[in-house]
Amino acid sequence: MLKAWRLSLVILAILFFSVVATATEVHLQPDFVRLDRVTAVQPLANGITIRAGAAVLHITALRDDLLRVRVAPDGRFPEDASWTVLTASRVDAVNVIAENTNADVGFKTAKLRVTIHRDPMSLRVTDLEGRVIVENFSPRPIEYHEHAFRVYLRSPEDEHYFGLGDKPGPLDRRNASFANWNTDSFGWQESTDPIYKSIPFLITYRGGISTGIFLDNTWRTSFDFNKEYRDAYSFGAEDGPLDFYLLYGPDAKAVLASWAWLTGHTPLPPLWALGFQQSRYSYYPESEVRRIADRLRSEHIPTDVIWLDIDYQLKNRPFTVDPERFPHFDQMIQDLKAQHLKTVLITDLHIADLPGANYKPYDEGQTKDYFVKNPDGSTFVGTVWPGKAVFPDFTRQAARDWWGTLYADFVHKGVAGFWNDMNEPSVFDVPSKTMPDDVQHHIEEPGFASRIASHLEVHNIFGMENSRGTYEGLLNLAPNLRPFVMTRASFAGGQRYAVTWTGDNASTWNHLRQSIPQLLNLGLSGFALSGADVGGFAGSPQPDLLTRWLEVGAFEPIDRDHSASGTHPQEPWENGTPEDVNLRRRYIEERYRLLPYLYTTTEEMSRTGVPMMRPLFLEFPWPDANGSPLDFGAGNAFLLGADLLIAEAPFPDELDDYMIALPPVGWYDYWTGARIEPAKGGADGKHPTEVRLHRELDTLPIFVRAGAIIPEQPLVQSTDERPNGPLILRVYPPTNSGEKCSGSLYLDDGVSFAYKQGVFFRAAFTCQLMPDGISVRVAPASGSFAPWWKQVSVEIYGATKAASHATVTHLDGKGGALLPTAFDVKQHRITASMQDEGKGFEMKLMY
Repeated sequence: MLKAWRLSLVILAILFFSVVATATEVHLQPDFVRLDRVTAVQPLANGITIRAGAAVLHITALRDDLLRVRVAPDGRFPEDASWTVLTASRVDAVNVIAENTNADVGFKTAKLRVTIHRDPMSLRVTDLEGRVIVENFSPRPIEYHEHAFRVYLRSPEDEHYFGLGDKPGPLDRRNASFANWNTDSFGWQESTDPIYKSIPFLITYRGGISTGIFLDNTWRTSFDFNKEYRDAYSFGAEDGPLDFYLLYGPDAKAVLASWAWLTGHTPLPPLWALGFQQSRYSYYPESEVRRIADRLRSEHIPTDVIWLDIDYQLKNRPFTVDPERFPHFDQMIQDLKAQHLKTVLITDLHIADLPGANYKPYDEGQTKDYFVKNPDGSTFVGTVWPGKAVFPDFTRQAARDWWGTLYADFVHKGVAGFWNDMNEPSVFDVPSKTMPDDVQHHIEEPGFASRIASHLEVHNIFGMENSRGTYEGLLNLAPNLRPFVMTRASFAGGQRYAVTWTGDNASTWNHLRQSIPQLLNLGLSGFALSGADVGGFAGSPQPDLLTRWLEVGAFEPIDRDHSASGTHPQEPWENGTPEDVNLRRRYIEERYRLLPYLYTTTEEMSRTGVPMMRPLFLEFPWPDANGSPLDFGAGNAFLLGADLLIAEAPFPDELDDYMIALPPVGWYDYWTGARIEPAKGGADGKHPTEVRLHRELDTLPIFVRAGAIIPEQPLVQSTDERPNGPLILRVYPPTNSGEKCSGSLYLDDGVSFAYKQGVFFRAAFTCQLMPDGISVRVAPASGSFAPWWKQVSVEIYGATKAASHATVTHLDGKGGALLPTAFDVKQHRITASMQDEGKGFEMKLMY
């Protein structure tokens, strides 16, 4: 027996070591695979294929600065299809140069070097100067646990992480972890995760160098930054493909341009979308909507939009109107238009389950078999606002096309825009707050194999495809009008179809503070047109909180005051003293004066992918003395466009002074026009200027970059109104002669696509310091759109004395002429006005 027992041990040992030897290539266990040694290499014209035992790693260059990495643990790749990445971008390619040694394999492009160490296997990407872009965390590079996978990357202690959409928390994602699973998160707090959107895209920053990483996987994904390992970050999914992209900068602006190229640009919105917008859950009955409209106009609160939440509908049924609450709905829409107020209606994606009730959305969808199914083939029914409800299967192109037709009646009535809410999708009375995992969706989409997918795969894109159906439907119904769609839930690439907001926030000081990093990270994730419910949704704001929020909201991309049912009114004239109302009106008015700058910045965003609302490191990528972005010394400051720096307090409810670190380029006070004197050491152009601020209720600190030229307009009450007066060019001279001084202006009709045929106005401005004065040049305009002004008023800021004289020379050959000037000592401003016919001029102002 003893000999037999020993023989059995020997046999078991041989079997064990045999398994271990076999597994050294991929450490294969029944539920575990780790790619840790290169076993075969195949060079490609645009990259390389690596084998690690049964696993295959495919790395290709779409562009010299953009790589795609795909992994198949069993050697079989899934279909090459994406809801996010544009088809033309996904199949693009550049040739590469192979670089192989005994220890490493890889290739280089004109901008990047890709190196895969053979044993142990590890991926390393650098730029051609040798700076590391990404590098596997060597103890655990890439792992599979059954269907789940995880990629580990080294995290230097001075590297920072941004993006991932509207996740609450600080601007920097370092030392935090997140899950992507679209969730109806009413009452979310700073530590809540997940919430409404899933955008598995991040931007790294280290010493001014940035890279984007996008995981193209629609399942539940997660990102960990230095929680599991202090010197590593990781990302992974519970199922689906391991397919990710690396977008090299070198700066974050270049990363965002690549992100737009990869996933699509935000379309240019209608101009009215940049106006102030008033909303509530809910304005009803019809008389209340009319009262709000009349009060907005009588109070002279510039406004462009009134939003109608679910209570305009009959029993909360989408695409209906309650005839008792709104007996003259069609006429109301026209009357609001006559007051220059657009109407945006909510249209949730759940369709009331009403067989035999003559409810068109249900009857048509059921007849065409367009609703989401249970595993047994029956239609899935969940409880939402109308009670029992069914859900269109938005992964079917035919179902989306049908969904778009449901808007025809509202569009023909003159409704301007639509609001897709509850589209995570939210389902009441179940612990998950959404559909069961095993609900089935039919994928019937060009570029995809037709098949049935579980809700686990489709959940995160459901809201995006809902907003896509709405956007494309509106385009079909009114082909020459720019659609306006707002969505609560979305996925990466959803910026092609809708603007968004941060969901059901609360009327607290912390949520006012939290809105800024949320909107900045949304912009860094592609959603440049975003807003937060101004004043807060849940609860009633204190008067000072509402005032402060309306002030900050005036400088954010989407400016919508919205509040929950049962809360106190929070329109600008409510909840405060007459002085509060005057302050709130003044800041909304300032937004309307800035509309030329706002719209120009928006048009730039639509072309370049650079958001309107920007963290400081986007314009000033150099690090501070600790290697961190300059934002970290600037509290809760942000940029609106390239030239306006809004310096909200780090904690808006605190009474203490706070410091702001202004980037070393020279700055002016927006409100007084005075030049900010650099602190000691700050005049060298390398060190920030520290400014102590005391935030008063009536003054939100705003600074203007030296060398900026800001276009403004006379005050209007809506974007329908033609400004009456001159175009205003606010010129902020550079600190030193020879430094850049420029600005631009873009205009079009604000509603149509005529700009794509050249019906726009575009002009560029420059200025130049002279020994005893300054010259301002307005170049001849391009495009065929006729602007509203006939005169330009040039305002030179930072002035300490009046001008001796000013002259203008028109660039069409007309002779020069003397100009009268005015000096405002309190505003540190010299003003000169001249006629303008769009042919360009040069003004010289002498001191």
